[in-house]
Amino acid sequence: MREEALLAAFLSVVGATSLWAVSARRFHARDTLPSLEGWALADRSLGTLWTWLLLGGTVFTAYTFAAVPGLVYGDGASGFFALPYTVIVWPLAFVLLPRLWAMARAHGHITVADVVRGRYGSPSLALAVALTGILATLPYLALQLVGLRAVLTVSGLYPRGPTGDLALIALFAVPALASYRYGLRAPTVISALKGILVFCSAFAVMALVLGRLGGPGPMFDAAALHLAERAAPDAALVPGPHQQGAYATLALGSALALLMYPHVLTAGFAASSAGTLRRASVALPAWTAVLALFGLLGVAALAAGIHTPPGRAEEAVPLLVGSFLPALLAGLVLGALAVGALVPAAVMSIAAASLFVRNVYVEYVQPTATPKRQVRIARVVSLVVKVAAVAFAVGLRDQDAINLQLLGGVWILQVFPAVAGGLLTRRLHERALLAGWGTGMVAGTTLVVGHGFSSVVPLPFGGRELEVYTGLAAFLLNVAVAVVLTTVFDRLGPPRGAATTALPQRPAAGRRTTRGTSSP
Repeated sequence: MREEALLAAFLSVVGATSLWAVSARRFHARDTLPSLEGWALADRSLGTLWTWLLLGGTVFTAYTFAAVPGLVYGDGASGFFALPYTVIVWPLAFVLLPRLWAMARAHGHITVADVVRGRYGSPSLALAVALTGILATLPYLALQLVGLRAVLTVSGLYPRGPTGDLALIALFAVPALASYRYGLRAPTVISALKGILVFCSAFAVMALVLGRLGGPGPMFDAAALHLAERAAPDAALVPGPHQQGAYATLALGSALALLMYPHVLTAGFAASSAGTLRRASVALPAWTAVLALFGLLGVAALAAGIHTPPGRAEEAVPLLVGSFLPALLAGLVLGALAVGALVPAAVMSIAAASLFVRNVYVEYVQPTATPKRQVRIARVVSLVVKVAAVAFAVGLRDQDAINLQLLGGVWILQVFPAVAGGLLTRRLHERALLAGWGTGMVAGTTLVVGHGFSSVVPLPFGGRELEVYTGLAAFLLNVAVAVVLTTVFDRLGPPRGAATTALPQRPAAGRRTTRGTSSP
């Protein structure tokens, strides 16, 4: 009886989400010609509330809400690195996103690679940024399905074999088709439901779990005891001195990388104004607070003696929810976690499709493509990306997706000098930036693969070895190469590209007055 009630509640949440996704057609502007700006950026019409919901729903993925407590469950305090990194990222978003938005809006840019193309006059550098964004996005998209599969498994909807795969595809299908038809408007309307479900679930589950475990003190005591019994190296609820370098560099490097992901920038570019982005950024720490609660649920899973299958620590919270909560509430919470995958997955596919159309197809294949054709190609590419992600999630091991996503984070960090640096100065030569990008990509990939897909590597520092985030080590090498080669190229005389994008003196802060300004 409990299983039936849990399943009914879960399916009701998923069904409501699917119906809500289709409602995006009500916000579809039909009195304008088809354009990639309309499909991929919702005509840059999102007000403050919608921008906050979409950015939060895009950044905080289903896998984030499962993986962070899973890391805490498996490794202890090191899993909490996601909290300082999201604290760091919001001030960066407050500063960088409005300036990027202003440059993109002023010159009709759709993607961040468009901004780089205009800022440096370098098609090669723009292509590097676009391809890096696509490569980094694909495994991240597959990870959303890995998180979704963990929720389905605990909900009893993922039996072994083709039946389970069909359940995963069915759950993903309706929102995927809605985003194919209505573009960014579909994940935007779903983000409202995701926000309500995730916020309510986090506080309700934490309150009930604390009540069952006797409060925070007994919960942490029991969790520390269970973690010590595993005798896992470096696993503790308090980070040791030797872990501080890894912890700090992981937080900093992850924060810098996050803002470079195409899906985050796509959500930002859809805002109605630079002021809208600033206001939304100020309120985004509320999502970090919810993530902190989910991290504490990893501690609760330890304290409760939850046992996950080997190598699947991301199932700790779903198992905790299924064990501790009443059936109906457990179904609603698991449904909220499932919905958490749909918003970022849709935005990721839209962002990857936009990069391909604008910076590969139009730039190198069909420069005269009409706006209508660009939208048609983008829709097809977004669908292909979703199908590829499903095939990847079904056909490969979860660890393969995690390893590739780790590489994706290292790769996307290497575009930071070209993107963020261009907001401050044009002193760096575009060829030097391209060389730095290539150096960072090769060095980062080599370090990650050479150390068994570890996120940190030991580097000599002050007579001892310091563990540093791999992506940040490659990033520093990237910047060093770009700075040195800029001096060389400026003296030897390779001409710079003709920039067509200048920094706006004052980013536009006013709201647009066109129809649909505050709706998706």
